[in-house]
Amino acid sequence: MTTQYWLVKSEPETYSWDDLVRERRTEWTGVRNYAARLHLKAMRPGDPVLFYHSGEDKSIVGLAQVTKPAFPDTTADEEGWVAVELAPVKPLAAPVTLAQIKADAGLKAMELVRQSRLSVSPVRPAEFARVQKLGRG
Repeated sequence: MTTQYWLVKSEPETYSWDDLVRERRTEWTGVRNYAARLHLKAMRPGDPVLFYHSGEDKSIVGLAQVTKPAFPDTTADEEGWVAVELAPVKPLAAPVTLAQIKADAGLKAMELVRQSRLSVSPVRPAEFARVQKLGRG
């Protein structure tokens, strides 16, 4: 199966990159958007994930990976919602800001820009590579 690339968003006050690093893995629960749920269901162990701080930060701050595929979200009040397990891989040396992404010709078509409210979205391989390059500082 082909590797797929993803982006997850979280407000750092709610759950930050530092929280993920400290805990070493987390169940990515609480997603209540149908499109995002489809993306969670498509995630497979080993898939790389960009970790994005929303809110005031508005930047990609780290690289994570999927460690467990979709399973029922125990925080949901109704059936059908899913979660995945994520683990940190490494922080970016320099955060990649939303402003940088919008200004970069290779990134301005990212789902993050096109569908800014989506908390889980796919990332094209070239976009993932470009973010990694920008994140080296």
